[in-house]
Amino acid sequence: MKKINVSTQKKHTISPYLYMQFMEPLSNADSSVDAGWDYIKDRWQPCLMDIVKELSPTMVRFGGCFASYYHWKEAVGSRESRIPLYNQSWDGMFSNQVGTHEFMEFCREVGAEALMCVNTESDGRMHWAYPKAGQDRFGTAEEAAEWVAYCNDPDNALRLSHGVKNPYNLRYWQIGNETSYDQRGYNAEKSAEVTAKFAKAMRAVDPSIKLLGWGDDFRRFGEKWATKLCEAAGDDIDIVAYHYHYETFPSEWKELMKDNEYRKNPEQTWDLLMKMPQYLQTRIDQMREEVAPYGKKLAMTESHFNLPGRNRNEMLSSWTMGVAYARTLNTVEHNADIIDIATSADFFGTRWQVNAVILPTPVNANSRAYLQPVAEVMKLFRHHIGKYALDATGMDKENLTASLSEDGKTAYLHVVNSGMNSENVLDININGVPAKSLNITEIAKNPTDEIMQTCPDIFKPEEKVVEGSVYKMPPASVAAIEVTL
Repeated sequence: MKKINVSTQKKHTISPYLYMQFMEPLSNADSSVDAGWDYIKDRWQPCLMDIVKELSPTMVRFGGCFASYYHWKEAVGSRESRIPLYNQSWDGMFSNQVGTHEFMEFCREVGAEALMCVNTESDGRMHWAYPKAGQDRFGTAEEAAEWVAYCNDPDNALRLSHGVKNPYNLRYWQIGNETSYDQRGYNAEKSAEVTAKFAKAMRAVDPSIKLLGWGDDFRRFGEKWATKLCEAAGDDIDIVAYHYHYETFPSEWKELMKDNEYRKNPEQTWDLLMKMPQYLQTRIDQMREEVAPYGKKLAMTESHFNLPGRNRNEMLSSWTMGVAYARTLNTVEHNADIIDIATSADFFGTRWQVNAVILPTPVNANSRAYLQPVAEVMKLFRHHIGKYALDATGMDKENLTASLSEDGKTAYLHVVNSGMNSENVLDININGVPAKSLNITEIAKNPTDEIMQTCPDIFKPEEKVVEGSVYKMPPASVAAIEVTL
């Protein structure tokens, strides 16, 4: 039995945006935004909205690589005036029927804060900025500032001409996306200089907005992107953005994880994936060290397990991944003193297993979308969390991890039993006093179980009340435990 003693001494506040979802039109790569839009009734597909309201993301980000050649004015106004564009990153055409208005309505309907990525001079990728003769996809600071005005100025003439009376009051904007990932793009110095220019132009329109700048040096290690960003942009940037796709694990793991090799040795697969949080923590530590002198927070605006199979590896549908993702969410929550925004999945689509939500195809009146294992865990933790971080003793950290919080009335424990075949017996105490009862929401499944359209509820959590302080936690399980203070 493990005696877990929770201290109610508050450490720091926890941002509500640790469970963000990321919406990017992926065209031929994965029918995501296109598949989620009802082109007949000009609305979001009801089955999508039903499942997203269940997931209840706290923030939704629009953009990604797509933003590097996106002109926002092509996707506002009447349906007839929308200009389709070729999706250079993901191939295929995007209709632009989903633009600023549709995205903001989506966020409002599901109760999420919006985060918009702007076209930041195509991040220096001139092959995207000018793909062929006569085409100009280059995004300027003036264009970004006009977008802020369109969204936030109550008297913006263009928005009013489109029949939208009230401003969107869009607070969060990201300048630059994966700028460091392409050697043909800007270097760290140029990216920081351009970010500072954009930030000043956008703040001149609305000083109250929150701005994220790209500070990740992935694929350009040693260039100190975050440091140079902070020095160039100063107080004009609030948060430093980076991505983490779990690409730093040893190369021999890829042999086990490619195709369906993981099914041949589920125990070895389990052991390897349970080690993933250490790589995430190393990356967070690196980012923390760079931004600490400048007092900036971090935003992990994209993150998922980038496994062989171009985001379609079937392992991502297994409960093994559910537990692995729960451990990484513990890691994010442990670092909530500096991480303000985070995600652990892409959002929705028809093919990519890294999505939080899988949409059926074709979508019709009888269609039902479902949550991937990562989304079930994100939903579980997101709906059972307090405002202030707490500490506890008694975790062995190898087979049992937890992140803790409280809201003044209730203590919340996000507990992960990463023993594949072993039960963990917990004795939960609050400030040395045994809990009188435990309200538990639990997902406990066979690690080899996999979700698909024929069994969409396989990973739904179960609720139970335990009298007293002792909880027998099943093998390979994830639980949110509530204790009344």
